[in-house]
Amino acid sequence: MANSAMPPDWNALANLSLAGSLLSREQAQAVLRAPESELLAQLAAVYRVRHHYWGNRVRLHFLLNAQSGLCPEDCHYCSQSKISSAEIEKYPLLAAEKILAAAARASQLKAGTFCFVISGRSPSERVFERVLETVRTVKSQYNFKVCACLGLLNEDQTRQLAEAGVDRVNHNLNTAENFHGNICTTHGFGDRVSTLKAVQSAGITTCSGGILGMGESDDDVIDLALALRALQVTSVPINFLIPIAGTPLAGQNQLTPRRCLRILCLYRFLLPTQEIRIAGGREVHLRSLQPLGLYAANSIFIGDYLTTPGQAAQRDFEMIQDGGFVIESPDGSALMPEEIEAPLNTLATAS
Repeated sequence: MANSAMPPDWNALANLSLAGSLLSREQAQAVLRAPESELLAQLAAVYRVRHHYWGNRVRLHFLLNAQSGLCPEDCHYCSQSKISSAEIEKYPLLAAEKILAAAARASQLKAGTFCFVISGRSPSERVFERVLETVRTVKSQYNFKVCACLGLLNEDQTRQLAEAGVDRVNHNLNTAENFHGNICTTHGFGDRVSTLKAVQSAGITTCSGGILGMGESDDDVIDLALALRALQVTSVPINFLIPIAGTPLAGQNQLTPRRCLRILCLYRFLLPTQEIRIAGGREVHLRSLQPLGLYAANSIFIGDYLTTPGQAAQRDFEMIQDGGFVIESPDGSALMPEEIEAPLNTLATAS
């Protein structure tokens, strides 16, 4: 229900964020509970923060599900978990040739980061060695960053990943510590924090975010952002739950496009310097309001997600350009319009 109290001065909150100050819990709650009529004012204020640190650039990430299903964990949101009956494709680690083909596709689509994910609690020794070999090959051929999502990791593993050239490791906190037991019982919130600290100890930057819309409270949404801030993660993917049939959260539906935008605003206010990415569920939940999400976030996935399809890449390119944003190239510069025409023409020909 919308808050009937007088909303705060959104520009004052932006000033706090730009000064590096933390919003109070009451101010954070107000961002999430603001009247619908305040949404555009919120976005205008939060864009000041986004633009100060990130300009009008949008980073593209390409995601590959390199090993699917067969997971012993019981994460309630996940179609790949042991308790899921969702009809998904299940396969072991892809051959190096297929991963390299995906990397080529990421390069074609101007992605600045190639993200590959393997299902499971933690990689076996054999799988881990293959991952290291593949990373070395990818890094030798492309200039984008490589982000690996491999499950729970220890310091020895993260050291080897750093030596192989991994730029970033993803390991999402997923939700607030107080709510974590409601979505998973086979590992704890602390296990995830330990993995992130092991990654940081190896000198690798961290990517960690959450899944919103799983039944959490406003305070849980805030607590997750504060935990990510305390851990000083570099990149924050914000997923909006896709309630997949066959998972325990199949009937969950607490999100609207406006709610999603307010969550993105809150995370930018609380995490002003972090790369914030609109991740899974962007197309499903933001729908026609997707372009407005870029007033808070500065990054998106281009292509598909783990077990659900994404929006056509051509539509993403058009959305970015139509909104007055520019795509950031792998070297950090802004892509010129003519550099974007080539992949657009290729996509149009392929379709």
